[in-house]
Amino acid sequence: MATLDWLVLFATTAFIVGWGIVRYRGAQTMDGYLRGGSTLRWPTIGLSVMATQASAITFLSVPGQGYEDGMRFVQFYFGLPIAMVVVSAVFVPIYYRLKVYTAYEYLESRFDLKTRLLGASLFLVSRGLAAGITIYAPAILLSSILGWPLYWTNIGIGVAVVLYTVAGGSKAVSQTQKQQMVVVLLGLVATGFVACSKMPSGVGVDDAFSLAGALGRVNAVDASFALTDRYNLWSGLTGGFFLALAYFGTDQSQVGRYLGGRSVAESRLGLLFNGMLKIPMQAGILFLGVMVFVFYMFASPPVFWNQPTLEAARASAAGPQIAEIEGRWTDAVAARAEAANAFLAARDAGDEGALDAATTRLQAAQAQMDATRETMKDAIVAAVPNAEREDRDYIFLGFALANLPAGLLGLLVAVILAAAMSSIAGELSALGSTTTVDYYRRVLRPDAPEQRTLTMSKLFTVGWGLVAVAFATFATLVDNLIQAVNILGSLFYGTVLGMFLVAFFLKRVGGTAVFWAAIAAETGVVLVFALTDVGYLWFNVIGCVGVIVLATLLQAVGLGRRPAPAG
Repeated sequence: MATLDWLVLFATTAFIVGWGIVRYRGAQTMDGYLRGGSTLRWPTIGLSVMATQASAITFLSVPGQGYEDGMRFVQFYFGLPIAMVVVSAVFVPIYYRLKVYTAYEYLESRFDLKTRLLGASLFLVSRGLAAGITIYAPAILLSSILGWPLYWTNIGIGVAVVLYTVAGGSKAVSQTQKQQMVVVLLGLVATGFVACSKMPSGVGVDDAFSLAGALGRVNAVDASFALTDRYNLWSGLTGGFFLALAYFGTDQSQVGRYLGGRSVAESRLGLLFNGMLKIPMQAGILFLGVMVFVFYMFASPPVFWNQPTLEAARASAAGPQIAEIEGRWTDAVAARAEAANAFLAARDAGDEGALDAATTRLQAAQAQMDATRETMKDAIVAAVPNAEREDRDYIFLGFALANLPAGLLGLLVAVILAAAMSSIAGELSALGSTTTVDYYRRVLRPDAPEQRTLTMSKLFTVGWGLVAVAFATFATLVDNLIQAVNILGSLFYGTVLGMFLVAFFLKRVGGTAVFWAAIAAETGVVLVFALTDVGYLWFNVIGCVGVIVLATLLQAVGLGRRPAPAG
């Protein structure tokens, strides 16, 4: 990177971390540390909620998803606005009325202690592992740009986030997330402008859109139904709704963001703001990946985007095979460029027959490139021990390093780091508060003085930071970061959501029935994941419905007692 890039990167990062440490340090009460003193306004809540969800994975992995698979992934978010309405109407007023620190306190007031601890445990496992992947994503970026070892880069990012999270608590997290999200949005707009301006002369956005459409990259809505298809209208509206409802309604990393609001109205407005902005933002990030795809129709993209791994394959005994595949790749790239130019010429001429022929030629050229890439991946895996086969998480990074001007590259790196820090901070804060409130203060030391509890909350946050950094060292085993995080969440969210829905709406069901129903449903979800090809969004539906049905049946046969209503 150029000197200007370094200045932009370090100035932005130092300001955010320093502001979080200096401005919001010194919370002396549990309420001030865990809920920020309940002083947040709705814009801060909305941006904080969005920043916790939109990690660095979003800005590294989603453009690569758009590059390779088009706009289909946006359907994942179609159920989110509906979920925001339900969370605002049902979850938020109950949490405020009970004045809880964590969502799982409600489960005890409604059921019993073991059900509360089960819900908290499922959160700690899923979010603790996800935090590791969230740290790994920006570590890829820094290690690629700076040449730093990935191990030490993971540690450096983890330490930076832990510092201001521990120093300032929930309020520091939420306030710095607001600043981080502004940086993110500005950086995305600037990067999108550069991607479009880098197109060849005479190729406008409408031309790029037509080329992308001819190759199936603007398929934002797929109305076909298949349980094995991860992204279609029905999985997005159904599975996506259940996932968003569980995430925003029961995941403490999100619940903790809006519990710090001044009032129920402020929290509701923040959630609804997130619901309105999330789909356009994700569509824009995917479209950025599509524009990068079209850009490389007139340039020469790498046959494999993870350059260090490709270099290792070239230096191995399989070097001649790698060189031969690269030669085929060069020919395929040239053939696609010719087909793209022919497509645009036929389109401009209005010749439908020539356009159909050019479209077929373009699709055939793309199919040849795809086949060559798969051959290269197979060769690399065979040549390099423990090589990572999938490389889509490196696509946007590769484009940025090769094409962004000085200053803007530094801003993009700052964007990804800001997104990483905001999401990790929210996760670590939630993990620390849940461990403190639901285990330490409730089970281990219910008589602990407030200052001791406050100290333990900070220590638990540090501990979870260490766990996240440790798990980040294993994140190279996953194929695609954005899918890995969503799969991990989907394995647990449906079960937890089912527990809360039973608590809200099935007043005759007791704690013992829902406890065993949740264990059985979670076991079923894990088996479906391990033994079938069902798309992961449906795991949320299976887990949630499984808990509701099984809890009702178990209560009907006499397992459990009818509880006294709460909330």
